[in-house]
Amino acid sequence: MQLGRRSLLLAAAAGTAGATTAVPVAAEPRRGGPVVIGHRGAAGWRPEHTAASYTYAVQTGADWIEPDLVPTKDHVLVVRHENEISQTTDVARHPEFAGRRTTKTVDGRAVTGWFTEDFTLAELKTLRAVERLPAVRNRNTVFDGREEVMTFQEVVDLARRLSRTYGRTIAVFPETKHPTYFRSIGLPLEPKLAAAVRRNRLGRRECVVQSFEPTSLKRIAAERLGVPLWQALGTTGGPYDLPSTTYRDMMTPAGLAEIAEYADWIGPDKSSVAGSSLVADAHAAGLRIGPYTFRAENQFLPPEFRHGSGANDFGDAFAEYALYYRWGVDAVVTDFPDLAVMARRG
Repeated sequence: MQLGRRSLLLAAAAGTAGATTAVPVAAEPRRGGPVVIGHRGAAGWRPEHTAASYTYAVQTGADWIEPDLVPTKDHVLVVRHENEISQTTDVARHPEFAGRRTTKTVDGRAVTGWFTEDFTLAELKTLRAVERLPAVRNRNTVFDGREEVMTFQEVVDLARRLSRTYGRTIAVFPETKHPTYFRSIGLPLEPKLAAAVRRNRLGRRECVVQSFEPTSLKRIAAERLGVPLWQALGTTGGPYDLPSTTYRDMMTPAGLAEIAEYADWIGPDKSSVAGSSLVADAHAAGLRIGPYTFRAENQFLPPEFRHGSGANDFGDAFAEYALYYRWGVDAVVTDFPDLAVMARRG
């Protein structure tokens, strides 16, 4: 964030009391190039959200590691891509939990499976992580069944151990998943996240909080934690908590100016950056920009960077990183942090 800009700590929607005082919050980019963010660790090489995935991301150069946050029944924050865990754990192989399979409406969509909010932490710890995309990343299935579901606290502890090991600060980049839904069932994410930031004394170089829901970020801002905030942006529709707002509107100069009142970064889908003025517009609003999600497989690359005929063959990921680096992005969110770091070196 530019030093002259202030980030307003807004009172969060209904239920959060009091106006707050504006304070400057800086989110420092890595010297020598864009920040490389390990998306759920190094999800291209290990099952996501596991200690092995986060560790490999840092070993190969990631600056930040990303945990998606969902709660347990006993209100402990754990890290999973979604609260529905049939694709990321071996829960279906546990007959003792067969009766927990159910259908819920999450953010207006019917979802069937097993949900973290129906398990205590102790019960979740009996499960093991599996590769979420086995058809795409078959090689990662060799690690299935080896790792526990991690708590957010365990990710923070791991980041600090890795920081000491590698002599550089590794930041955690938590995302509040479905915050409106969890608030509606009495398991709000923001108070637990704020408590963790305070308990661990996480500073602005150690933690950046992201969400697709502006209300969630404003609730975090009202906690006066002093950590940067990141507004994630989708490609269609809009944030669930603001049904009259579209992501397209949020990416206009006027929309970016509104985001800059409470956040320090935007995180659009990488397709929203291509062929647009979004990087320049974000910088003009005083925001940093980190597009997602960079992957190496052909199906996730633009046609001009694909090699071979297989959808899951690796294409020219280096050319894609180089293109976005030339466009001036401040970070990249990637399943392959090692490749992003190599591309950053030139």
